[in-house]
Amino acid sequence: MADIERSRTIAADPKHVWDVLADFGAISSWADNIDHSCILSEASEPVGTTRRVQIGRNALVETITEFDETHALAYDVEGLPKRLRRFNNRWSLQPAGDGATTVTLTSTVEIGSRPVQKLAERAVCRVQVRQSDIMLAGLARRLEKAS
Repeated sequence: MADIERSRTIAADPKHVWDVLADFGAISSWADNIDHSCILSEASEPVGTTRRVQIGRNALVETITEFDETHALAYDVEGLPKRLRRFNNRWSLQPAGDGATTVTLTSTVEIGSRPVQKLAERAVCRVQVRQSDIMLAGLARRLEKAS
């Protein structure tokens, strides 16, 4: 398993950041690398809720696995190449003082335990860096514009 972590301090308090992230079906309204998004099914609890995300010609299904209000939101991503056993994104929020929030996006990739699979996990993480930076920039733009 390999992880890549990207962080950004956003000039908005954790509650406002959380409100944008927790509107799970609306990610395409602020993430420039997402063409379309919508809720597929809502669970009685936020954990288990799924959304459909369109990125170019690829349709993905993301299922909430962690929902800790104003602290963390995580979801598994399905619809990627079958070689990827697991792909998970986790957003975590930390107050940064003066009404700001440090937002960290951690992507976890699992392909396998063989050496070549470990190399592939790291390669996927390197590609994910750009996608994470795009999402963090879009989140900042959305929140700092609203302030």
